[in-house]
Amino acid sequence: MKSPWNILLVTLLFLLLPLRTLASPTSDDQPSISDPNGQTCLACVVVVSVIEQLAQVHNSTVAASMERLCSYLPEKLFLKTTCYLVIEVFGPDIIKLLSTDVNADVVCHSLEFCKQDPGQPLCHLYPLPKEAWKRTLEKATQIVRKSPTLKYSRSSSDVCSLPFLAKICQRIKLAIKNSVPFKDVDSDKYSVFPTLRGYHWRGRDCNDSNKMAYPGRRPENWDVHEDSNCNGIWGVDPKDGIPYEKKFCEGSQPRGIILLGDSAGAHFHISPEWITASQMSLKSFINLPTALTNELNWPQISGVTGFLDSTSGIKESSLYLRLWKRNRCNHRDYQNISRNGASSKNLDKFIESLSRNQLLDHPAIVLYAMIGNDVCSGKVDPVPEMTTPEKLYSNIMQTLKYLNSHLPNGSHVILYGLADGTFLWNHLHNRYYPLGQLNKDVTYAHFYSFLNCLQVSPCRSWMSSNKTLRTLTSERAKQLSNTLKKIANSQKFTNFDLFYADFDFQEVTEEWQKRGGQPWQLIEPVDGFHPNERKTPHQKHVNDKPEDWTTKLAPANITGVP
Repeated sequence: MKSPWNILLVTLLFLLLPLRTLASPTSDDQPSISDPNGQTCLACVVVVSVIEQLAQVHNSTVAASMERLCSYLPEKLFLKTTCYLVIEVFGPDIIKLLSTDVNADVVCHSLEFCKQDPGQPLCHLYPLPKEAWKRTLEKATQIVRKSPTLKYSRSSSDVCSLPFLAKICQRIKLAIKNSVPFKDVDSDKYSVFPTLRGYHWRGRDCNDSNKMAYPGRRPENWDVHEDSNCNGIWGVDPKDGIPYEKKFCEGSQPRGIILLGDSAGAHFHISPEWITASQMSLKSFINLPTALTNELNWPQISGVTGFLDSTSGIKESSLYLRLWKRNRCNHRDYQNISRNGASSKNLDKFIESLSRNQLLDHPAIVLYAMIGNDVCSGKVDPVPEMTTPEKLYSNIMQTLKYLNSHLPNGSHVILYGLADGTFLWNHLHNRYYPLGQLNKDVTYAHFYSFLNCLQVSPCRSWMSSNKTLRTLTSERAKQLSNTLKKIANSQKFTNFDLFYADFDFQEVTEEWQKRGGQPWQLIEPVDGFHPNERKTPHQKHVNDKPEDWTTKLAPANITGVP
């Protein structure tokens, strides 16, 4: 039987790998802007806040609220076991500290999960205590001064350096880095496993022992003997001897859909129930293991490649499902090649995970949608990190040349412009953040400031009280969008037509308000940054118009495929 600490370390592996790639722009030639110590501090403050608020909501002791929190967690990935181990180690100190009426900031600083380096500002989520911070922290530190928990390192030491985790770590890291399935027996870039870059991200493999059978390929001999393209259509109609693939799909112009995107395209999402004590129940964390092994993304319900029903009950079909409904021969032909932190600067590091054979496969509709990270950074001074129009032009031309050498003739590429992130501050800054709703003490302005102080913000440029910086960022985003439009209007390629589309969030907002919604509801509540699944500009282009571009590019000649 595994020792408790080995179980803890394995669970931490699945927790830390996604967190390292949340939504912060990174590339191999650019150091990560996300400070591991900042992430540790943020995690501590969130967890302690939840514990404290659970006790308040249920009028219970802190010990009982910790027990309650662990009981809510699922057994998968040893999450429940890990929770109880963490409580066993740190619980006594947390109980002592919270009993003195200090907040989560003080608890995490006294336990050294948060640190104020010399010359650096004090990072805090909650209002400062009435007593001087230094005095408050000294009192709290005295309480835990002789605690055995302080011997545990708070550094960002890598659990993957442990010998028994090194191999599995390396494989998971490569799967995330290269955006290819972790489990892929025949190495055709498709998998029978849902997460870890499996079929939640690209069509499910129908034969993982045959690398010539995968979604999106042209049928081999009309799939008389086997399903070579995984669309579920194969064999021969005994009534007339015509292969089903030929009967239903010939002339229907099947084509797949491929997204080259960032965390918005992958549908990055942290459930508000995970950090809102008043909403927590046994059902709250059911999907947590899946989310962790998908890097906290939900591509299976995303606006472009989603194929499952929304968890929120919103009735908006993804682009893939719209193509599928118009032509069932497109079944499983989708690829979500998105990555947290992706931008034009680092797409070349994982674009090779795209699966398309010019000779064997159907054409594809490719959406390039890097909507923010070329102007977003968590740096103290984010402006020098922004992509220039000249550099973007070079990056995009490199990407388009790669696509032209890999996409089958007859494909289409759509370049999406960047978003205007001034929406975030304008509509959220004075609203209460989920952790501040219970006691009305933390707004999004406080939350943004906390992330910026810790240098873990996905976009300091827009998630800031500095109006000048927000305006400058939007101006740069507009310049980059104009560059994409210029490329689409001036460049020609042999294997695909090139289009441009604005990421018009304003139009989406107006449509949402006509339905009776509020603008702030369109943003992910926990990270306060990403557009949520209620509506995306990608979907806007295919709503309620028979002449929309997907009709032109994917005629539907087939209904009812066996």
